[in-house]
Amino acid sequence: MKPSPRALVLDRDGTLIEHVPYLCDPRQVMLLPGVCEGLQLALDAGLLLFLHSNQSGVGRGYFSVDAVDLCNRRMLELLDLGPAPFSRICIAPEAPGQPSFYRKPSPLFAVEVMRDYHLAPHEVWYVGDRGSDLATAQAAGTRGVGVATGLEDLASELAEQGLGDFLIFPGFEQAIRHVLNL
Repeated sequence: MKPSPRALVLDRDGTLIEHVPYLCDPRQVMLLPGVCEGLQLALDAGLLLFLHSNQSGVGRGYFSVDAVDLCNRRMLELLDLGPAPFSRICIAPEAPGQPSFYRKPSPLFAVEVMRDYHLAPHEVWYVGDRGSDLATAQAAGTRGVGVATGLEDLASELAEQGLGDFLIFPGFEQAIRHVLNL
């Protein structure tokens, strides 16, 4: 029997919303199919939700953290799951090559979540559309599942990174049903 999940750590771009390169305009935020249904299933099952998003456009000087926050607020409006469906949101503003704390695949955010919410690694699942999302799950010792809803060919990216042990689902809701064993 698979251990019961207690928390999901979710990527934003390409997982919950359509991937728009260097998204900084809330008018461009569009939910992906099945996201509302999948998140509602997770909330109904009592899972804690966390958001972990690399936003290198901030570190590159393309836009501000305030622009990221406005896009997140728009996403929350579209989700219509109440004022705070996420227990914590982590935005990693570092650009590649800059000193990094939270930029995936750093496990720091996952480690903090497990410590602060008294979660064991096997109770936490990362869900994302990129190899960096699942590499973060691996680095943190958590579980992970991929969704083929983003920009990249996730199966090829995982194979290139030696991360072939993760299942990939065509959509978000299917991934969540797998995590919940529905």
